[in-house]
This record gives sequence, structure tokens and C-alpha cells, in this order.
Amino acid sequence: MPKQTIAVINQKGGVGKTTTAVNLSAYLAHLGRTVLLVDFDPQGNATSGLGLDKENLASSSYDVLSEPSMLSSSIVKTAVPKLSLLPTNSSLSSAEIELANQENREYKLQNVLKSANYDYVIIDCPPALGLLTINALTAAKSLLIPVQAEYYAMEGLGQLLRLIQRARETVNPDLAILGIVMTMYDRRTTLAQQVHDELMQHFKDMLFQTIIPRNIRLAEAPSFGKPISEHDKWSRGGRAYKQLAKEVDNRVRQTA
Repeated sequence: MPKQTIAVINQKGGVGKTTTAVNLSAYLAHLGRTVLLVDFDPQGNATSGLGLDKENLASSSYDVLSEPSMLSSSIVKTAVPKLSLLPTNSSLSSAEIELANQENREYKLQNVLKSANYDYVIIDCPPALGLLTINALTAAKSLLIPVQAEYYAMEGLGQLLRLIQRARETVNPDLAILGIVMTMYDRRTTLAQQVHDELMQHFKDMLFQTIIPRNIRLAEAPSFGKPISEHDKWSRGGRAYKQLAKEVDNRVRQTA
């Protein structure tokens, strides 16, 4: 299958973006796909969530932006076979300032990933609409948007969709939305169902059928440095991300 670069993106924090990037990557690897997870969020939560000490990295995504040839030496293997990680830490936050006056600054990550030979490259984006996010939009072939089942979900989504349209007009005309996934869903609340119904009304087939529930085992997995597939694959959260990976893989194959 052709390489698919997917940016997991939402400018709102706390919507399950990193949880989705980490666990989708792990389950795609369990499907037999080779996967590179790019931690492109200066918080480095995907890095620590896969068991690495983000304050003790030999090199990171920050380093490869200025020296793309460092990519292969910066990538680390994870405990999940076929899943590799380009880690990061808070040093990446400096890139926003350092790249600002550079020529072709929007294409730095795209240039880095040209040599990445994987079935899937998953980019965990920062929760902001700055230059790092623009780099991810430029490098990606498609986008996966996690949306939390909360009152302001649609409002934030509208702002993000406008940014995506601007990216299509300026740096990446072929950028597609692979889908929207509802996260942190609590079936006991009326609000969660109302948000789901509203997303379904506005986005129809763009909305993934898989819904990610609120789940204690899912929330605690990062503290063990493991994706949910290695922490508790039989949990509701584990089963949901396994199903999402299958749905993503099928959708990618249909659009390839």
C-alpha cells in the first residue's frame, strides 16, 4: 500500500488527540502495518506515553527540522513491533520562533519525512494553530480529527475547518479529511448523544463509526508508558481503538 501520512489534529486541548495518535499507531502496527509516530507536540506526551524519558533524548523532532539527515538516527523502536517513534520534548517549542523568518518554513517537516519509508506516518500535532501545525498540515496527506463529546465541540471544529481550507489554498491543495472521531464519550449523558447527533448531521460519512468511550484503563495507560494495546487490550478503550484502526485502514485503502 502507498505511504499514508495522517496528522491527528485539533487546536483544542484535552480532546484525546495524543491518546488517539498513540493508540491508533499501536493498533495499526498490530494489523501488520509499519508505523512511524511523529511526536510534534512540544509537551512530548506521545513520547512519554510510549515509555521514553523525554528529558533524556539523544535527538528529537526539533533536531531533524534543521538537519533532516538525522531522521533515521533519531527514530527509536518501541515495545510494539512495527511501531517506531520520532520523539520530542519542550525544545520543539523553540522551533516556532526559529522557523519564523526562514525560507520555505512551512515545508520543513515535509522535507524531513520524504525519506520515511513506512506504511503509515502518524503526526501528533500541538493543540495550537501556529507554525508547527502548519508544517503538519503541509506534510500530511490526510487529517484525523478527534472531537470530544462536549458543548463547545462544534465551535472549535469550525475554526479548525477554516484553517484546513486555508492550508489547501496555500500549501497543500490535496489535503483531505480522513475522518472525525468522537472521543471521551459517556453514553450515560444526554449531551454526549446530542453532540454525536449534531456531528452526524453536519459531517455524515466523514464521522467514523467507532466511538472512543471515557475509560479509566485508557486514561491510566500513559502513566505506565504503554499504549492501551499493551496495558489492557480487553478494556472498552482498547477494543474501541482496535476497531478505529481497522476502520482507518479500510478507509485509507478505499481512497488509495
